[in-house]
Amino acid sequence: MSIGGMGTGDPDSDAGADPTSAQVEVAAETFRMLASGTRLRLVWTLVNQELDVSSLAEAIGAAVPTVSQHLAKMRLAGLISSRRDGRRIFYTVDDPHVVSMVREIFDHIAPDGSLAPDPPANGS
Repeated sequence: MSIGGMGTGDPDSDAGADPTSAQVEVAAETFRMLASGTRLRLVWTLVNQELDVSSLAEAIGAAVPTVSQHLAKMRLAGLISSRRDGRRIFYTVDDPHVVSMVREIFDHIAPDGSLAPDPPANGS
């Protein structure tokens, strides 16, 4: 269910085209995966650094087993990736689409939880 496979890879080839049913289903599943505050916090943390499960649990203030379960689901969904270094597994977000999506949502929401104002239009 990776979101990285949507489209043809050419950013202009599908411009303006309606999404296919498959694209809509994968997009909906991606948003469902990110609808959990814990998962969204994990993804945000992994956008900015590569960490193992213990470090991630400490960083977000959650239990290691909980974090481990969320990581497994998100890795299967293609939202995060992992690499082994000896006995430790490190997680990261290396898909530029996921990075962009997560950064955009937090740019859209002000620190107090309200919607951030739109940037000024060019020429204003």
